[in-house]
Amino acid sequence: MTITKTASAHWSGGIKDGKGTISTQSGALSEQPYGFNTRFEDKPGTNPEELLGAAHAGCFTMALSLILGNAGLTATALDTKATVSLDQVKDGFAISKVHLTLRATVPGATEEQFLELANTAKAGCPLSKVINAEITLDAALND
Repeated sequence: MTITKTASAHWSGGIKDGKGTISTQSGALSEQPYGFNTRFEDKPGTNPEELLGAAHAGCFTMALSLILGNAGLTATALDTKATVSLDQVKDGFAISKVHLTLRATVPGATEEQFLELANTAKAGCPLSKVINAEITLDAALND
């Protein structure tokens, strides 16, 4: 079985004065603006790293939900933040790492079991498999 999803980008102008939009098949993003200033100057709009972070956080969290279920556990809350690092390198820029921060409420899970399952999800989620960067995880159960 193959599932395909699409997204598109439009750009006009030069790198610094140009502007673009990003859209998704589902319509969740529809002509969302992006540009040099949203990527490198923290101006309103989105950027590829932010979108990658959102996708990775969502993918990892869903994978963990599946893995928890397979272990007979159900989370009442899984909150994941992905921090994507874009670094200047000799030939341009590269995403060097993604750090996932997870805070979870999983009734019946021990800390050791939870960390093992979370690390399995980190390694196994489809986006983790495709990202060519260091991926780290800080996972903890809520009190």
